Amino acid sequence: MAKGISVIGLEGFPLVKAGDDLAKMIVETAEKEGASFSDGDVVVIAQKIVSKAEGRIINLKDVVPSKEAEEMARAVLKDPRLVELILRQSKEIVKASPRTLIVKTRDGTVCLNAGIDKSNVADRDTYALLPEDPDGAARKLRTDIMKLTGRRVSVVICDTYSRPFRRGQVEFAIGIAGIKPFKDYRGQRDLFGYVLRVKNVAIVDEIASAAELVMGQGREAIPVAIIKNLNRAEEGESSSIRDLNISKQEDLFKGTL
Repeated sequence: MAKGISVIGLEGFPLVKAGDDLAKMIVETAEKEGASFSDGDVVVIAQKIVSKAEGRIINLKDVVPSKEAEEMARAVLKDPRLVELILRQSKEIVKASPRTLIVKTRDGTVCLNAGIDKSNVADRDTYALLPEDPDGAARKLRTDIMKLTGRRVSVVICDTYSRPFRRGQVEFAIGIAGIKPFKDYRGQRDLFGYVLRVKNVAIVDEIASAAELVMGQGREAIPVAIIKNLNRAEEGESSSIRDLNISKQEDLFKGTL
């Protein structure tokens, strides 16, 4: 029998505002759409609705840029108020050049503009910050969904990122709960007996990208997907998205960007 998984996007999801109970909204929307939860399901949730529920939406008119932000804004050709927001969410500047500001966020993720963007956010000068603690948000959502459904699920919070030396963007995991971030093949043998030495698949990123195929990026209004029958994923109670971060010594792109 051929192997297969199911990726079910939850349509008809209501607009999210600060303070909303996301887990309840997810379960209720699934019920309305005729989608059920089963043990082993992976619930993939767009970062934007997590940020909205946490009230992580900021209008630039409420931001006063520091001197550092104003100086950097001139170098990167960005609004100094936006640069101020980026600096507040960052612990290290990786690269600053015209139109480009790559930073390491407080949780160790390297990305453009500290993950701050305005897609699917109302008002011209309003931006969404990343969740305060993506892993913590994923753990709470997982706990609440399991309480509401009685099913043992895992949660992946996803966001869109660029990749070095590749055009276009893909969906990455930025927060996880109840799932190991890797499918580790190291030490196993391939079809011809060769011992695999480096094959350690970031399965939570693959899950995020698979979910994006139904969630979309524009007007689809599908911020949640349920992935079923994914037998390759392994449960992991103590896993963290930080497990995917690499050190400077491991960085294959060091000195090239």
